[in-house]
Amino acid sequence: MTPNNTPLPDAGTIYADVIVPLALRQTYTFSVPEEYVPSLEPGLRVEVQFGKNKHYTGIVRRLHGKAPGHKVKPILSVIDVAPLLTPAQLQLWDWMASYYACTLGEVMNAGLPSHLKLTSETIITLGPLFSDDAAQLDDQEYLIVEALTLQQQLTLKDVRDILQVKTVYPVIRRLLDRRIVFLQEELQERYRPKVVNCVRFSPAYRTEQEQVAAFELVSRSELQTAVLVEFFQVVRQQPFVRRADLTKRTGATDSVIKALVKKGIFELYEREVSRIGGGEEDTISAQPMSEQQIGALAQVRGLLVEKKPVLIHGVTGSGKTRVYLELMQEVIDAGQQVLYLLPEIALTGQIVKRLQTVLGDKITVYHSRLNNMERVEIWQAVLAGKTSVVGPRSALFLPFSQLGLVVIDEEHDPSYKQQEPNPRYNGRDVAVYLAHLHGAKTLLGTATPSLESWENARRGKYGLVSMHERFGGLALPEVVLADAREDDGKGNHHPFFTPTLLREIKATLERGEQVILFQNRRGFAPVYFCPTCNYTVQCVNCDVSLTYHKYQHRLRCHCCGYVLSPPDSCPACAHPSMQLGGTGTEKIEDELKIFLPEARMGRMDLDTVRGKDALANLLASFEAGDLDILVGTQMVTKGLDFERVGLVGIISADQLLRFPDFRADERAFHLMTQVAGRAGRKHRRGKVIIQAYDRQHPVLTDVLNNDWQNFIERESRHRQETGFPPYRRMIHLQLRHPKRHVVEEAAKLLGSWLAHALGDCVSQPFEPSVARLRTNYLQELVVRLQPDPVAVQRVKSIVTRAVDKLGVTEGLSGVKVAVDVDPY
Repeated sequence: MTPNNTPLPDAGTIYADVIVPLALRQTYTFSVPEEYVPSLEPGLRVEVQFGKNKHYTGIVRRLHGKAPGHKVKPILSVIDVAPLLTPAQLQLWDWMASYYACTLGEVMNAGLPSHLKLTSETIITLGPLFSDDAAQLDDQEYLIVEALTLQQQLTLKDVRDILQVKTVYPVIRRLLDRRIVFLQEELQERYRPKVVNCVRFSPAYRTEQEQVAAFELVSRSELQTAVLVEFFQVVRQQPFVRRADLTKRTGATDSVIKALVKKGIFELYEREVSRIGGGEEDTISAQPMSEQQIGALAQVRGLLVEKKPVLIHGVTGSGKTRVYLELMQEVIDAGQQVLYLLPEIALTGQIVKRLQTVLGDKITVYHSRLNNMERVEIWQAVLAGKTSVVGPRSALFLPFSQLGLVVIDEEHDPSYKQQEPNPRYNGRDVAVYLAHLHGAKTLLGTATPSLESWENARRGKYGLVSMHERFGGLALPEVVLADAREDDGKGNHHPFFTPTLLREIKATLERGEQVILFQNRRGFAPVYFCPTCNYTVQCVNCDVSLTYHKYQHRLRCHCCGYVLSPPDSCPACAHPSMQLGGTGTEKIEDELKIFLPEARMGRMDLDTVRGKDALANLLASFEAGDLDILVGTQMVTKGLDFERVGLVGIISADQLLRFPDFRADERAFHLMTQVAGRAGRKHRRGKVIIQAYDRQHPVLTDVLNNDWQNFIERESRHRQETGFPPYRRMIHLQLRHPKRHVVEEAAKLLGSWLAHALGDCVSQPFEPSVARLRTNYLQELVVRLQPDPVAVQRVKSIVTRAVDKLGVTEGLSGVKVAVDVDPY
């Protein structure tokens, strides 16, 4: 009996509960044709018909012999030979759907690459690598390929009509796996196989005797001889030799390679390689560990024996990554897999480089900027137990078969929380549960633990290991609070840069060091207004002001993407001159060029890192010293490690502290401490300048004194007194509809139902600070309750039933309700 199955009857119809990629409250049951009974098992993909003529890829969740209370349709075809999902994955999906009050179909949509989710509307096209060799195709495959040469693209309905059969998914899967056809979105991603330029002996020099003659032919050239010797050494160790490797190892130029080609000794060719290896550099030994690292490693090993998660609280630059690496190496050497989670794609390039320095090609990067074919390659490798993975929260859904260790780096980071669409999960919490399912060890690491993780450690649910010193004995950066009102002594006051910050920037650059400036708003200016009547240009779809982007000369909404050309005069009073208010990263960069025209600057925000390689190129330029100053949003706080950074400037600390959120103080402390940690991480003590108007704010005092303990104790007391997480559980409900009166009526009705069932733990409906978003008016409700798992599950069931009831209420069925468990 396989997992998730009830015992199958000896005779009679077999039924399969199938997960389809739709927001259905339960799985749908299909009958299993007799020919599929011996091979069908949970985790396999099947083709099913849903509705009148819609076909979907579904996942078999359970097989049983109990007939449902409705007329069943048969499974049309089985797509896979072996299960695509492991039993542990199906358990994880069940848990996520239950915990986050969403549906299995929504979890499936989040968890599977689109290449693995075929539907009737899927469009296929002929792959760029296909040659006209029809010998490799069977009759059905040939008909599809022939049609694509004439029509360029087909829907799966078209394929069904061409083949005159209902079951086409297995045929399409075979063509996709062999890269004969591609999904349309893959070509939009401009999929190309990854190729490297390689060198090999020409046919005239393939034998040992001929190769000896080659040395005689190049004997007069030292460089050509050196290249030939190096080629012999490399070709014995690797199946192919990269052209770049030969020039790098010998110091020869391309002209030397070309000369060997001209003499007929070498020939050049391109070789397609997998994108998932990544071990381009030789594995090297890491530096000796410090006493603090050795002690922390011993503590972690001891706590992991107790089979509970371990929280490593280490100051920035303390060497936590090295501790992770030692444990990762042990797990990989034991034949198990590792999942290393990061909060942002921004971190993957630098971290992967560091991990591969020690682990070589045993670790693979996975994230949303990979195209579909790359993701499927990694999926299959992980399912086969061949590789470990580093990536952001989406890597949680990979089919680990031998998971031995989960590392959650920067565990405090809010980027681990999925905001929309469903499932609105927290990657940190799901990772802990995933490790539990596999019996794997769990490490959480950060310089600024979240209050939730700290409370778990305080209660003994997590083990705790502290690392209070920076690696190499380097002192923590000096933190200076600068009065944002400060002038230059002549009565001149700049709105963005205090004289203190400007002096330190100039001194840092004169020492040959680099500067990071943090401003948590992108664009040039967040407000475009009329100085006469105070009219502000707003988004037509959302209740937010449009942000001015100078480079594009456009006003843009950061919520829905609406774009508008800036009006020359006020639309309300016709005043001829509009003004800009506030400050974004683009403006900081622009203004700084006035003071430091010779400085080389880069900007790191969502506008500058949209391309697949844009972020990696920017970080590489800064790391190589090609940039002097990096201006960025919170991306620059995410654990990046640059040895030349001598100064970090926080432009406006007040913005962080005045955010309307119960976590505002915690997040401000985390952001400022993390961005401060980018300074002076290698050779000398760095400096941090924090500009603020309210310099007496207790959070700033704690950052100034690096007093995390005082901050966490004060924040903990405040949360307990006011009834906020982690001392209360929260469920947040947001209602949306294009008409204000409809959403207000729906919120009142839903609120009354919940209040009747749950009492005063339900808030009154309220309008959020942004009352309209993407043409929809918003109303919100919050449920706060004691952190009792049984009670929380009961409340989630009540909320789910109430939301479903609202969905069938006359006049209110168009209201969309998003349920967010453990919000913010």
